Amino acid sequence: MPRLPALSAREIVRAFGKAGYSQQRQTGSHLILYSATRSQTLSVPNRNPVKRGTLRALIRQAGLSIDEFRGLLH
Repeated sequence: MPRLPALSAREIVRAFGKAGYSQQRQTGSHLILYSATRSQTLSVPNRNPVKRGTLRALIRQAGLSIDEFRGLLH
């Protein structure tokens, strides 16, 4: 399994935006993303960098593979 890069919250939000998520609001130190097509929310911690385990969990919640997510980064 490929190792995930260390990414900031801004980079993660940009990648999930390409997958159909949009930032709805910020609650404390978390950015809340919403996908209307999936009726699903993701909570991204606003830190730099986001821990790799947290990123892996967000990718899994979004129903993406790591390779699909890597493709969204570029």
